[in-house]
Amino acid sequence: MTTYDPMPFHLETERLILRPWAESDAAEFSALLAERGNGTPPVERIRNSITEFLSESDTTGIALLPIQRREEGDFIGYCGLIVGRCTLEEPEIAYELFQRVHGNGYATEAARAVVDAAAATGRKRLWSTVATWNTPSLRVLEKLGFEHDHVSTEENGEVAWLTRSLP
Repeated sequence: MTTYDPMPFHLETERLILRPWAESDAAEFSALLAERGNGTPPVERIRNSITEFLSESDTTGIALLPIQRREEGDFIGYCGLIVGRCTLEEPEIAYELFQRVHGNGYATEAARAVVDAAAATGRKRLWSTVATWNTPSLRVLEKLGFEHDHVSTEENGEVAWLTRSLP
């Protein structure tokens, strides 16, 4: 089994800071998940999820990180690496931002920082899985050099699988 360096859990871009989760992120994270239209998850359950994220990051060396805007200091979503439908050797990049900040390039900016962090771990490839209807997310991945691999059908619809080689 190949050993990879852990990814940095604090990343900064021109406009964004990606950092480790804090318990104080629970209410905002709950509000973000509520935008999916399936109700608002209880904040206590989200606090437990945050504890699990931190523990998993210690074990795996990869992380899903909250995104905050530098100037405003507000939580706007998350971006990072997860095992998801893939493997620790070839993890998935995942991101989700509040609808109120869509269209400002934040997802691309955050994801670019995560792709660079993934490359620094020594990994050779990343995956992403996105619902085929999610054109904005597919555009973000295209800007980052991800290429279509295949489509699968799951209970919630079609999922596009994309991949990107790392230097």
